[in-house]
Amino acid sequence: MELNCKHVWRYISDYLDGSVDAQLREEIERHLESCELCSAILDSTRNILILTADDRTFELPVGYSERLHARLEAEFRVQPE
Repeated sequence: MELNCKHVWRYISDYLDGSVDAQLREEIERHLESCELCSAILDSTRNILILTADDRTFELPVGYSERLHARLEAEFRVQPE
């Protein structure tokens, strides 16, 4: 089975945690090699985890959450299952 973006997004945190099985990890990595969007999401998620592990706090720009959710919803609508 070849994964599409929507499937990769579902497993991105498990992938980062190393809790996906070897076959799924290979499929995700194969997808990431050819998908700039998912690679960017992976990098962003990794960076967010690093920032949240930091004791410093950062104020998000006004409306950031709404823009993020709107973008993700738009991407989910575009991606075939």
